[in-house]
Amino acid sequence: MTKKQTDPAPRPRLTPAAVVAEALRLLDESGLEAVTMRAVADRIGVRMNTVLWHAKSKTRLLELMADAVAGTIGYERLPDDAGERARELMRRYRRSLLAHRDGAFLVAGTYAPDPHTLRFADALVAALSDHHDTPETAAWTAYALVYFALGLTQEEQAADQTDAHRLREAVAAGPYPALADALPALTRHDFDARFEDGVDRILGGGHRSG
Repeated sequence: MTKKQTDPAPRPRLTPAAVVAEALRLLDESGLEAVTMRAVADRIGVRMNTVLWHAKSKTRLLELMADAVAGTIGYERLPDDAGERARELMRRYRRSLLAHRDGAFLVAGTYAPDPHTLRFADALVAALSDHHDTPETAAWTAYALVYFALGLTQEEQAADQTDAHRLREAVAAGPYPALADALPALTRHDFDARFEDGVDRILGGGHRSG
């Protein structure tokens, strides 16, 4: 055989996007705790320093992953009405979080002023500015919506089938009359309905009965 026939094929040039994509695959397979620089490097088949060259640090890698999650949000066919546009943007934001294992935990733990994250924030604040009239009110409402969505989605992704039973037992064992009265609603794991109700309350659009 000639040397040309025995040489292995050249490895494709590694890019930051490829590192992030592999890290997201690891996230989906094993969860956020499994995402380390060394684990990503091992999966790609390179030294850890190579991954560090592209992502700089684990903190930066997580930021890039969070921005990639935001990059899956679509902006086509949004409603013309400002309030409905804000609601639809939040629905799409939540779907982007749910598309990845521990997606909400990942995004909640990062500060990522990167292009996809900023594009979503800009679209949301623009809709809220039209809905609430002032940029300041829009900014504070955007915070409330995003924090609510992140918190609810973290609960949803961590939910266990025994949670409702544990809550019923704890309330029954203690002096919690208000919680006892509200227990049917509190133990109903209808996250879609809770999300829609919470967004409506924040936007001042009333609430949905459940």
